[in-house]
Amino acid sequence: MTTEPPVATLLARATAGFSRLAVREETRAQALVHLARWLTEPAFAPYQPAVRAMIRRERWDLLLDSFYQVLPFGTGGRRGPVGIGPNRYNPWTLGASVQGHAIWLTARVRTADPGRDLVARPLRVVLAYDVRRYLDANGAYALLAEDGVANPCMGLSSRDFAELAAGVYAANGVRTVILPRPVSPDLGTFVSTPELSFAIRHLAADAGLNISASHNPPDDNGGKFYNALGGQEVPPEDERMAQEVDRVGDVAIIPFEEATRRGFVAPYSPAVHDAYVATNQSPSFTHASAAEKAGLHVVFTALHGTGDTTVVEVLRAAGYRVTLEPTQASHDGSFPNVPFRAPNPEVRASMAAGVALAERLSADLVMACDPDADRIGLWARSSPGGEFRFFSGNEIGVLCAEHVGRNAPNGGPTGRGIVMKTEVTTDLIRRVAEHWGYRTVNHLMVGFKYIGDGIHQLEATGQFAGLSGNVADFALGVEESHGVLVTTAMRDKDAAGAARWLAEMAVDEAAGRYSDGVARTLTGALEAIWARHGYVHNELVSTVMRGAAGKATIDAIQASLRADPPARVGEFAVTSFADRADPAGPLGPIRSGTDAASRDVLVFQFGDDARAILRPSGTEPKNKIYIECFGRKDEAIAAARVRVAGVARELALAFTGGMLARVGIVLPAWALRVSDLVAIEQKRDFAEVFVPGLCGRLDAPDVQAWIDGALRAYGKDGRGLVRDALAAWAAEAVGDERALRARAVAALG
Repeated sequence: MTTEPPVATLLARATAGFSRLAVREETRAQALVHLARWLTEPAFAPYQPAVRAMIRRERWDLLLDSFYQVLPFGTGGRRGPVGIGPNRYNPWTLGASVQGHAIWLTARVRTADPGRDLVARPLRVVLAYDVRRYLDANGAYALLAEDGVANPCMGLSSRDFAELAAGVYAANGVRTVILPRPVSPDLGTFVSTPELSFAIRHLAADAGLNISASHNPPDDNGGKFYNALGGQEVPPEDERMAQEVDRVGDVAIIPFEEATRRGFVAPYSPAVHDAYVATNQSPSFTHASAAEKAGLHVVFTALHGTGDTTVVEVLRAAGYRVTLEPTQASHDGSFPNVPFRAPNPEVRASMAAGVALAERLSADLVMACDPDADRIGLWARSSPGGEFRFFSGNEIGVLCAEHVGRNAPNGGPTGRGIVMKTEVTTDLIRRVAEHWGYRTVNHLMVGFKYIGDGIHQLEATGQFAGLSGNVADFALGVEESHGVLVTTAMRDKDAAGAARWLAEMAVDEAAGRYSDGVARTLTGALEAIWARHGYVHNELVSTVMRGAAGKATIDAIQASLRADPPARVGEFAVTSFADRADPAGPLGPIRSGTDAASRDVLVFQFGDDARAILRPSGTEPKNKIYIECFGRKDEAIAAARVRVAGVARELALAFTGGMLARVGIVLPAWALRVSDLVAIEQKRDFAEVFVPGLCGRLDAPDVQAWIDGALRAYGKDGRGLVRDALAAWAAEAVGDERALRARAVAALG
């Protein structure tokens, strides 16, 4: 029998291992503090054999990143990779989140409603969950299987996490509402994010929790908390909740079965789902007949998520013909049939199967959702019977603004309608809304919770962002990441409402039901908007930087650009710079740490027709660069497309290269063309290792196996992730290099 080394020996080994990593000393020290807790305290006993195995195998990078911090409780909850350690999503980090939320919620309700008897009328939280099940798709813990050590996180589903949450709430005297187990076949298997927002309000619950990582990779999961309004807390209240969570030491929990037996768990009724579908039939602006609506054929792909219970049911209830794409219809959190395992309608390749089916069926539109069904994706034909075209989130938002404005002009029924958008969302939405007489809120920080809060402020105070009004004045909320809200019945983005508006618009455009009488597709409608306001092109660049070192790099980039903003970016002169964290700016003083985090946004203006906005992502280990360039109103659309798109790409490359150079990362422009799904470390590897290695192996008999092995760490379908970059590299060849580079491209296939 092998004797395990004492904890002191294990910590000494970890100390030596961490000393080899290029991180700050305080990061190493904090990792060791957490590591000691997880190796000694009884609460972490299920994880201890795995932690010991990781130390034995000297997995210092993984251990440091897993233990250097507690997974941050961000603006609405925790989200991240499932795994072992405090900086991973697991039963302990979820349990601590729920424990803290229960304590905070109880105190808040007692303060807001001191006369409420919490025994006679106990707190109620609605629980929802998505399709995820942790199977270690990236092989982070493959060593445990090799050593015969159990991974206590393996196989945990979002449903498992939801049941654990119900047990923690019950131990704190809070009741929950959750789908029955086994799941009702009449309802479906899951409750989507927008339906959860609706259900909280419909059931007059005190809060909600959704176990979901939205569009993140398969190994991620998370828990997002909602308030009684069906939205998420905004600063400073979100920080107060986070502080309560951070204070949690011990987690109280009772088994789910016992909580159910004692009456703490109630079943989620199919009637709530039916009410959600019915509510999503309004507001409606279409003038189409039932026959016209039935004539529109929509192909929908759920990307293995919950959209079949939202978009599909809402569209069918409204009278549209919908075909569900079969290969991505199963509720499967490994997203097996989604390219790159990226179930995100922002990624156009994710909808390729839907487009192919629509071509075969001669359908009119292709739509998709991310797994929790709050984001909407769209492809539409370029002309009647023509090829399909992908629509960005910005373009979807523009169409929705045109739809409401054209059908309810002059500010809508109240005459003072309001359209809300986040700052990083295209300014074309403002121009369209104001053209139709609507007022706009344009500078909201990223996160749909700020739009939900705007609706609440109108409802509660009659004021928001300098505008007076009431809840009836809300007309539309949009964020560029394919988020749309068309009703105040919920307070988070909802793909179903957006899908219905897009279907309405497609039918009416096809019938030529507008003033010019021209029959168009949605593509034609967008082109008509460009003709009125000028062509606009948006680029989104993401640089993924994982782990503790990646976070430090992102922070260093922000600090450098904030302290010393550039006067020029490539050939582009910076005409103005704004730091949204500046207390002297339009957003005023910082209200909390969460407010500071959401306002870590830098805005660079390049004259009147181009801008770049940089911010760290709040949910993923990356920063994001939003580029927008406008054409002239008198410029022909065909010419503007070429010119403005070229300017936007040039600005995007120049900004990204200059940003990375601030932290000593210098890459050729072609290496930046590697997919943004790939981490910056792999982009460096591509330029410095893969491309030279490929050139040296073109005549080797095992070149194909070598390519697959070299790209394995980049993600699923590594060839597809680097194909554009290799083509860009080949395009730069001159002279004798052309033949060699062409062979390299051919070898990649």
